[in-house]
Amino acid sequence: MSERDAPSKSQRKRDAEALQSLGEALAALPPADLEQFQLPERLLQAFAELAPITSHEARRRHCQYIGRLMREVDPAPLQAFLAARSQPSRAEARLFKLTERWRDRMLEGEDDVLQTFLAAHDSVTTRERRQLEETLAAARTGRSGASRRLFRELKALVEREHDKGAPGGAALLE
Repeated sequence: MSERDAPSKSQRKRDAEALQSLGEALAALPPADLEQFQLPERLLQAFAELAPITSHEARRRHCQYIGRLMREVDPAPLQAFLAARSQPSRAEARLFKLTERWRDRMLEGEDDVLQTFLAAHDSVTTRERRQLEETLAAARTGRSGASRRLFRELKALVEREHDKGAPGGAALLE
């Protein structure tokens, strides 16, 4: 490799810092998640040693050590794993948007929307129904925080239906 083909010193430094950041992110994961990657034993030990370090300078030096050990590992699958963990799944995003649509329709003042929601979510208890009605009334009058509370209550019900495998009334809003 000629001198021109080699990465610049700045590029090598950026690469080392990226590996160090990746190592720090991996150190925050539970050990069970790391087992699937067959990482070197020294690297796993370095991750375990990082947790109890409280001194800023000692932690910085140990992260540099982890970055150096990361050079022995292919970073691509690790980066893909972290990226997949950090992004919400499509199902979660769909449930979030569904919940927003239910809340918005309820707040617009349509009286039958609550009944339609309750019909689509047959597992709602009488207590939950009363709480939902009270929260909706408070949100319609503009009480502070009531709209957010309504969203949280709806989200809990929609997620519960989704976890049971029920359609959750998505077709009713399409």
